[in-house]
Amino acid sequence: MSAAIRVIVVLGFVFLYAPIASLVIYSFNESRLVTVWGGFSTQWYGALLSDPQILGAAWISLKIGVMSASIATLLGTLSALVLVRRGYGRTLLGGLVTAPLVMPEVIIGLSLLLLFVAMEGLLGWPAGRGIATITIAHATFGTAFAAVVIQARMISLDRTQEEAAADLGARPWRVFLDVTLPGLAPALVSAWLLAFTLSLDDVVIASFVAGPGASTLPLVIFSKVRLGVSPEVNALATLLLATVSLGAIAAAWLGSRYRS
Repeated sequence: MSAAIRVIVVLGFVFLYAPIASLVIYSFNESRLVTVWGGFSTQWYGALLSDPQILGAAWISLKIGVMSASIATLLGTLSALVLVRRGYGRTLLGGLVTAPLVMPEVIIGLSLLLLFVAMEGLLGWPAGRGIATITIAHATFGTAFAAVVIQARMISLDRTQEEAAADLGARPWRVFLDVTLPGLAPALVSAWLLAFTLSLDDVVIASFVAGPGASTLPLVIFSKVRLGVSPEVNALATLLLATVSLGAIAAAWLGSRYRS
């Protein structure tokens, strides 16, 4: 690798990670002004942990993330099963399932908002916008990502084990639970984590289908940043960064142990 390429690579990494490093450093700033260093302090972490708005939004995001990821994984598994094991309707279903992957989030959010308004007028449910509508919206686009991950794993499964279990008298549902599902376990975990991460990260779709008292953590952060970056936001971002880093390290460690 030439010296010029090394310099370009280093500058690229600095451009990507220098803002993140500055955010972490200024989360320990004693001054309320995020651009003026006033000394080392952890007071903003204490203020963050005592902020009811942020804590409430974090709890709402976790609940929505768990529910929407579980629904998306279930629907993604059923969709992948039909796409791989059934010949009829595969093209149509495949297009419907993967459409949210290429569709702008603004279109998804607006269309779901119109759907919920129409359903409320006709059926009386959902009554307003809240956790239920956000969960349905996140599960809708999370299903597309989950189906792609699970479908890729299902294609690579060895069907001879399923055929052997069927020859030994196992019913189809028993074959699925005892043979197919364990083989899909890594993909199911990956799909659930991906859908959960997408739910926690979403701002655009949630801004359409959220209502009073149901603001997710990204929406709260976005509203705070619009009024100016505060040290509490820096502290929150640092905690999220630390959590993600620990998760990545743990996943890499478990993966290395599994390979060895």
